[in-house]
Amino acid sequence: MLSIPKSQLTTIYVLCRFSACMVDSPSLDTLDNIRGLNRIQEVPHEGPMCDLLWSDPNDRCGCGISPRGAGYTFGQDISLQFNPSNGLSLISRAHQIVMEGYNWSQDKNVVTVFSAPNYCYRCGNMAAIREIGERMEQNFLQFDPAPCQIEPETTRRTPDYFL
Repeated sequence: MLSIPKSQLTTIYVLCRFSACMVDSPSLDTLDNIRGLNRIQEVPHEGPMCDLLWSDPNDRCGCGISPRGAGYTFGQDISLQFNPSNGLSLISRAHQIVMEGYNWSQDKNVVTVFSAPNYCYRCGNMAAIREIGERMEQNFLQFDPAPCQIEPETTRRTPDYFL
């Protein structure tokens, strides 16, 4: 089984993760607890690993039930509590479609970067890649979906071997 990083801490104090919600998962309230997760596993339907992967920022305070059916939603109060108590300035996350490829939320305490343009060939969204410089300057490279390829015309001619 291939193990991909579920989160990464950069030297400039940005938690780069697949998703985000720590307070409702008591075992994920510190970076050391996140580092201690067993990452070589199938993603469970509940628990800390599920919460780390599937939780999304929300405009409401606190953590709430996620409409995804897994993870939670988390408000600005959660990121304002988690970031400083762990020496972070930002949570950078993915795995939630945003139409412009990236979206700042919660007074720039959280950014979502989505790198799949035209998700599932039907959403029409842009994709983005985030660059962070040595002095925390940030740049987003946005990408449009690839142009649709014209499918070749096919004929419904019966092959000779059926005649």
